[in-house]
Amino acid sequence: MSNNRTFTMIKPDAVANGHTGAILNDIIKGGFKIKAMKYLALSKEKAGEFYEVHKGRPFYGELVDFMSSGPIVAAILEKDNAVEDFRKLIGATDPSKAEKGTIRNLYAESIGANAIHGSDSDENAKIEGDFFFTALERF
Repeated sequence: MSNNRTFTMIKPDAVANGHTGAILNDIIKGGFKIKAMKYLALSKEKAGEFYEVHKGRPFYGELVDFMSSGPIVAAILEKDNAVEDFRKLIGATDPSKAEKGTIRNLYAESIGANAIHGSDSDENAKIEGDFFFTALERF
């Protein structure tokens, strides 16, 4: 069953390259409403907790280092069919394979520095949103 909320994170590469405003604009133009948003830096410990599901995979350490290398923008977004529509908006993980005009096609540097995270399921959208936001921070 489809939900109307998803979670996203603008990653350190996109923030450092000055793409935050353009990406937020693309999200809004895509029909999403921003229901909560934070600009923050993840410690290695917090990045490790967030990506715990990948612990044991060869890229885990590099991912944690990257995600704690600079500030990120975390947000909860709202739209009908939010998770699926947002995944289409951001494009494939590999920017060279991302459809033209998607966020990763426009702003990502590589598979590792791919500009943005988007939840892959309604269940993960709730888990990931709850990691960054309390109920009092959302509306």
